[in-house]
Amino acid sequence: MRVVALISGGKDSCYNMMQCVAAGHQIVALANLRPAESTGQTDELDSYMYQTVGHHAIELYADALDLPLYRCVIKGTTINSGRVYTACQEDEVEDLYHLLKLVKDKEGVEAVSVGAILSDYQRVRVEDVCRRLSLQPLAYLWRRKQEILLKEMISSNIQAIIIKVAAFGLDPDKHLGKTLDQMEPYLLELSEKYGVHVCGEGGEYETFTLDCPLFKKKIVVDSAKVVVHSADAFAPVAYLRFLKLHLEDKGESSDMFKVSSCSCDVTCNDGDILPSSEVEEPQKIIPIIWKSLKHNSLDFTKTFGSSGKSRNGYQWFSGITAHFLPSKGKTTQEATREAFSSLQANMTSLGLKLKDIILVHLYAKNMKDFNVINSVYVTEFDLCPPARVCVETLLPDGVLFCIDCLAHSNDIAADGMLSDEKLVLHVQSISHWAPASIGPYSQSIKVGDILYCAGQIALVPCTMQLVSGGIWTESVVALRHVERVLQAMSQKTALYHIITASCYVTDSKHVPVAHSIWQKKLKECKKVEDSETYNDVAAECGMLTVVVVSHLPKDAAIEWHVIAVLDDPLQRKHFAMKMLSEGFQIDCEFVESSSASCASISVRLSLISASASQLDLDGPLSDLVSVFRQAVEKLSEDCNASPLSFRAFFKKDVFDAGVLQTGLQENLEKYLGRKTPALILVPVVDLPGKEVIHATCWLS
Repeated sequence: MRVVALISGGKDSCYNMMQCVAAGHQIVALANLRPAESTGQTDELDSYMYQTVGHHAIELYADALDLPLYRCVIKGTTINSGRVYTACQEDEVEDLYHLLKLVKDKEGVEAVSVGAILSDYQRVRVEDVCRRLSLQPLAYLWRRKQEILLKEMISSNIQAIIIKVAAFGLDPDKHLGKTLDQMEPYLLELSEKYGVHVCGEGGEYETFTLDCPLFKKKIVVDSAKVVVHSADAFAPVAYLRFLKLHLEDKGESSDMFKVSSCSCDVTCNDGDILPSSEVEEPQKIIPIIWKSLKHNSLDFTKTFGSSGKSRNGYQWFSGITAHFLPSKGKTTQEATREAFSSLQANMTSLGLKLKDIILVHLYAKNMKDFNVINSVYVTEFDLCPPARVCVETLLPDGVLFCIDCLAHSNDIAADGMLSDEKLVLHVQSISHWAPASIGPYSQSIKVGDILYCAGQIALVPCTMQLVSGGIWTESVVALRHVERVLQAMSQKTALYHIITASCYVTDSKHVPVAHSIWQKKLKECKKVEDSETYNDVAAECGMLTVVVVSHLPKDAAIEWHVIAVLDDPLQRKHFAMKMLSEGFQIDCEFVESSSASCASISVRLSLISASASQLDLDGPLSDLVSVFRQAVEKLSEDCNASPLSFRAFFKKDVFDAGVLQTGLQENLEKYLGRKTPALILVPVVDLPGKEVIHATCWLS
């Protein structure tokens, strides 16, 4: 892509340019915002968005890189400082909008190079500007480990000096003007002692790049003076004011262009692959002959449902279906709009809006229709779309897709307290961190202590293409994305904070692989230092549900979806029970968060052995829901969470879906009454072992 690089003069913007070139993009222009001379703050502007120290030397970058430089004056100030940015004409962010619009009109750029590492404040605003201008942000440094990143910059021959210090341990007389390689050991020491950000992401210091492999000429400082901004005894703030600089030709012996190997590259180590003898073979399907059924067969896709509203403001909606029959003259877009209109009408009747939705499950009949569905979906949500899981499954003919969703209202709770605030992670920049949300979904949404994540497949973040290497590599990479998203939401979060996990695979042979990788990665959680607690953590963390579906986005072989809780996993309440029911075994277990804010229940119905005689469905369904009720009652002893969803994955070739839907709904209402959760039926290709139904329930 044709790229404009946002430059401040610092090391980060220069190294991100190098990353862009290494990724195959072409830097065609430079862009910079500077303080107005009339403000009296000609050296540095008090800005959350822009580095302005050293801006007088930025003009030299055009000659050094032999590229056109576009500059505008910062006219605005910080007006909208919230987590989500919306355009405000007096805000300094709008100066960036006008600058990038100018560059796009003049140079035909398609993307923007951004040197952000850790600042959500800056990222959110640059992404908003790029969204409005249809530009793709490229932020290859985003959330990189700073110790490794600094070492990479130095080894990549970036010659940058410290031009501002503003942290305990940094001395203007000692450290201003020092190079990165001179400062690296001391910065690592400060990080270890005082938590200083090694790359200066906390504002501890700023740099100016004099040379890098992309420069055709290098910048030489002839003279400069130290300006003390604040003579604090512990953390003085001071910067260098350049008095005279010049450019020098680098000659034939200019630096070799080199960038460390892409951090997205993941190959499956031998240790990740288990010998085939350790991987169980998938069970053969056993045919089941049912007795005549008491229930009428209904179209399960035509039943809209919802749970009651929990004390914390949660409510689950199910059965939102797009019906599509080309013979009736309806287009895919029209069917999609009708489904969303139905959802909106039902939510409105309960005092909710689409913006209250925090998690969506979208089950498509055919993944080939996904782009069209998405084109309508994107118009239904604002700047903070819900997290989303999307898979193809065995829906009936005439159905385009089915949706179920979890909503959370930000109104006053029953006890008069404000309900939990919603925090959204919606990273749209291409990086080496995790796949960008280039579609209408957020990577994760946090409400209270609960993290609701989007489904993750094994895309290479910097290319957004599926990783090569097969199911083992895909499993590891996709789960690594999950872990990074969790850590981005809360630094202390790890995989063992997951309380419920669903894994969608496209082949029955992948089921044991998913289980194997799950167990292995849980035991690798570095924060569990005592090896004796490994088994405890594995038991008390999220229960894993693995199902086989027909297709996944991007032809992926596996997709992970998780919900995590910021609690103490070792203090969670865990319960398991089993019973026999007319040729079937019912296994039920639940995990309750140590904060008692939420819980997850898993109920499995498995065929014990092949039977030549006919089997009765009514008894097992009644027993399955009865066991589920027991789990709910046991949880209610010390947990205020309400059952919100009852998601029943079932083997399509075993059941009549309409009969199953009726039987489950009647038993749920019989046993739970007003606490009946939203019923969601998901027909799947296969389930592990001899399972014919695997139901998961979320309580919050």
